[in-house]
Amino acid sequence: MTAYLVAIDNGSQSTKVSIVDETGTVHASARRPLRPYAHPGPGRVVHPDDDVWDSIASTCAEAMRGFTGDVSLIAGVGLCTIRFCRALLDDGGRLHEPVLSWMDDRLARAQDPDPAIRHVTTSSGYATFRMTGRLRDTAGNYQGVWPIDHTTWRWSTDPARYAETGMSREQLFELVDPGDLLGHVTGEAAAVTGLPAGLPVFATSNDKAVEALGSGLRRDDEVLVSLGTYIAAMTTGDHHAVDDSGRFWTNFASVPERYLYESDGIRRGMWTVSWYRDLVGADLDDLTAGAAAVPPGSGGLMTVLDWLAPTDHPYRRGALLGFDGSQGRHHVYRSVLEGIALTMHRHCTALGTALGRDFTDVVLSGGGSRSDLMAQVFADVFARPVRRTRMSDAAGLGAAICAAVGSGVHPDWDTAVDAMATTSDLVTPTADGVRAYAAIAPGYARITEFTDPLFAALAGG
Repeated sequence: MTAYLVAIDNGSQSTKVSIVDETGTVHASARRPLRPYAHPGPGRVVHPDDDVWDSIASTCAEAMRGFTGDVSLIAGVGLCTIRFCRALLDDGGRLHEPVLSWMDDRLARAQDPDPAIRHVTTSSGYATFRMTGRLRDTAGNYQGVWPIDHTTWRWSTDPARYAETGMSREQLFELVDPGDLLGHVTGEAAAVTGLPAGLPVFATSNDKAVEALGSGLRRDDEVLVSLGTYIAAMTTGDHHAVDDSGRFWTNFASVPERYLYESDGIRRGMWTVSWYRDLVGADLDDLTAGAAAVPPGSGGLMTVLDWLAPTDHPYRRGALLGFDGSQGRHHVYRSVLEGIALTMHRHCTALGTALGRDFTDVVLSGGGSRSDLMAQVFADVFARPVRRTRMSDAAGLGAAICAAVGSGVHPDWDTAVDAMATTSDLVTPTADGVRAYAAIAPGYARITEFTDPLFAALAGG
């Protein structure tokens, strides 16, 4: 008899909910865009009102209305939310202020003391509380300024860590591992989500780790490039590693006792693609078709993708360089895609060098991976075939895998991944593209050596 899992993927721009079976086949889905961020003060970026929970509740309800299977065969929910967000709750579990976005400057420093704040948690902890009434959260979604022990996946026993973060142990939720039970859907939550009351809810991890799980990432020679709002490259390992040179950082994976090694990234990656499309008022299919006819190199255009500056170079800005009057909108669009691929190739190379690995297998996931042109540019830049995930929402599939293991639909992680996480196709490099990008890449790698002094001077640095 077929079993079903509900996968909740709350991202930075939208919430997606899928109902899938034990093979990873989608039977119903829904998506709701999140509201634009609010900026209540300098450096403050929040999700307005109660938008995170409202989007989860309404998207679940829409997906459940579209599900035509037997509701009694739904075995559980996998809950995944974006990382680096923070929820501040009062004594009644209500939001003290709207959920802090990952872009909020306050997340990089110790929590300000405020006697009205009873609990401090992540967006996943807050969603868990609203769905189950339990003060529990996945250990895998704690990265940044939190007093967590990265070896044990539990709260630190060192008092200094609490002093450094401005948090007390009493303010923090109980931690559980990915695949463990968070609680059960309450009657109140069932009324707004359409999920059956009493349905078990299982922990996942942070959104990037869950995406890696849903992409089937397991081997040392595999690297995943996640083409979402934030673009990063990832591979997995079995220990918490620290790279003093800053070529990668370590995050919790979505399988207990595993870790995710993550490269530098592009903070507004696919967002830049959407921005340009909206700016010129063009149809995406038209832009893509026109850009596909432009030869590699975009007529000499190069795009610097710092539409949102990295924290270690706050003066940086995005730039388009190399205009000579011969290029049009399709050249610009292709240059943006090439900038993404060239930047991530450089980051992947640095990641592999730091880990002593040669990545022979490249996997693309996220909404950007659905573009045939993007996949071809990546194959040519990397000079390797690239695989694409079957589902564009690999994080949703990863959340379903966590629920499948937690509920016993699959007996272990490997079995669940083998059954549910598959890739759809292989895009092979072209000889002309490989030659063109091999010639362009060295110059592109140095581009910020020339733009940094300009932008620093303009910023008064």
